[in-house]
Amino acid sequence: MRLHFYAGIFVAPFLLLAALSGLAYTFTPQFDRMVYAEELVVADPGGPVKPLAEQIAAARVAHPEGAVTAIRPGDGDRTTQVDFSSPALDVEHQHTVYVNQYTGAVTGQLTTWWTSTPLQTWLDDLHTSLHLGTVGRYYSEFAASWLAVIALGGLLLWWRRQRGRKMLTPDLGAKKGVRRTRSFHAATGVWLTVGLLFLSLTGLTWSEYAGGNFGAAVDALDGSRPAVSTALTGGAPAASGGHHDAAAGGATGSVDPAAVDAVLKVARANGVDGTVSITVPGDTATAWSVTETRALWPIERDSVAIDAATGQVTDRADFADWPFMAKLTQWGIYAHMGQLFGLVNQLLLAALALGLICVIVWGYRMWWQRRPTRAGRRAMAGAPPARGAWQQLPPWGIAVGVPLVFGFAWVVPLFGVPLAAFLLVDYVIGVARGRRDIPVSPAPAGS
Repeated sequence: MRLHFYAGIFVAPFLLLAALSGLAYTFTPQFDRMVYAEELVVADPGGPVKPLAEQIAAARVAHPEGAVTAIRPGDGDRTTQVDFSSPALDVEHQHTVYVNQYTGAVTGQLTTWWTSTPLQTWLDDLHTSLHLGTVGRYYSEFAASWLAVIALGGLLLWWRRQRGRKMLTPDLGAKKGVRRTRSFHAATGVWLTVGLLFLSLTGLTWSEYAGGNFGAAVDALDGSRPAVSTALTGGAPAASGGHHDAAAGGATGSVDPAAVDAVLKVARANGVDGTVSITVPGDTATAWSVTETRALWPIERDSVAIDAATGQVTDRADFADWPFMAKLTQWGIYAHMGQLFGLVNQLLLAALALGLICVIVWGYRMWWQRRPTRAGRRAMAGAPPARGAWQQLPPWGIAVGVPLVFGFAWVVPLFGVPLAAFLLVDYVIGVARGRRDIPVSPAPAGS
């Protein structure tokens, strides 16, 4: 209870930021279609589609600098996207030209990040790092590290007060005050628990420290995401990872992008269907690669490498053959980003974010409602639960719990380090006060 209290006070602001920024990011597909309608959307879709080579030529006229690195053919009312490299941009950014696949007209140009529009990039950076760079990424990992602990701790505390169906509904019969607020706080938290655990675990998969440990564990279990080898001389496949679908190549201009139509035809004949990303090789010793990019369930991530000179498939990696851990990770990433189940996925994430915001607000309201108001004992907020309760735990609980906590703290450092700091500060305060808790408000009924 004491840990849940302090975590709620000091971690909740970071969770609130993550919930608000995540709520905004959830609807980036809709925001993109509104903000970048001219670039992304074909006004009058229909009719025969121009060859990709003609579309690339139109994009080249609009953007004569750089080499073509990737093409994402348009489909329906989505325009074709042609990526160009630029010495002024890092490897993660591209200059993207958008082309109407039915008329061959260029509809606009944007600087993109892993195919994401500037707006989506800005919202992604807000959610993951608050636009503070590497230091800012610690905020999101800190929030994700503690979210599961707070959710499970709150569930346990509420289970001790209310059993069975009573856990699922707030106590509407309680008088206005801390008891009623707590019932809304706790009952809502119960409904959110599974979703919050999912967000915590999937968020940690691409975090700085816990994500590295997760990646090492996946590699040890041979669960890494496979990638096709594009080396025509039998080299190793390129590394694959991250939660964005990278489509950047290293084209230097030695490869003729006009071969794209023949490459795509071979890929289609070999079962690579739907929306795809075509990576242009950097030299003639490297194969083209065509990868399915459908994120909706059931997702399509088949990929083939093609030698444009011979029209032969030199390597392939089908999603059906991925290790289960790799599939699970990909599903989790797409669901966390609101893509796996389309609008339903987005609405569920929005409900989780709004629910978490309400739980946080109710938590702070309880803190304020528990403040002492008697003359001579006034305070700005309620006192924390008494320390020392851990001594009442059964020996088996300590024997099992302590190693589990230390193990989790080792794997998730931004849980472990703050926990150690909390224990140290709490111990110092206890010593300074002679290990005496100062009662400033009566204990809530039923505690």
